[in-house]
Amino acid sequence: MIKRDSLIQTMTDRELRLNLYITQLILLGISGVLIFLLFDNVRDILHFWKWQPLFILMWGGGAALLIVGIDFLAMKMLPESTFDDGGINERMFQGISVPHLLLLTLFIGFTEELLFRGIIQTQFGIGIASIVFAVLHVRYITKPFLFTFVIIISIGFGLLFEYTNNLFITIFAHFLVDFIMGLYLRKEDGLSKDA
Repeated sequence: MIKRDSLIQTMTDRELRLNLYITQLILLGISGVLIFLLFDNVRDILHFWKWQPLFILMWGGGAALLIVGIDFLAMKMLPESTFDDGGINERMFQGISVPHLLLLTLFIGFTEELLFRGIIQTQFGIGIASIVFAVLHVRYITKPFLFTFVIIISIGFGLLFEYTNNLFITIFAHFLVDFIMGLYLRKEDGLSKDA
């Protein structure tokens, strides 16, 4: 863990983002392989894609606003050290344009929800999907609140998918949480530079 942290500190913000993109591309590749291995037919996964704009906005947007609201409330109530991930999230979004942030968070939401909800959850259940999702966010393991919150979010997205059976909804929720928090971190970065 210490070796990983010191390696991350030597990386530039751009290199951190490049590693994030590479990780997401690897997850997308894993998704493709798992679809081929676990589904009899591509149509078996396509039926989870239902274009229902009102429901996507209502359920996905509602879930995202609830998560972001809890996160902001926790930030007001708990010490700042509770959320310290070594500055990785802040560095990830420093100097990034809003359109880039939009594309990045949409890509993350799409990739992770396809893998965790569309493939792992449908084949192995919500528990396994949530555990694997938490393992992907292993950098939070030394931060009990962050790690617990990631698990709760994963279970929440899993329950949302179980209820709606629509990947567009969980993708939108995941994207919106990441996008709003990315905007917040960009704002915080701008405020700290002004000080």
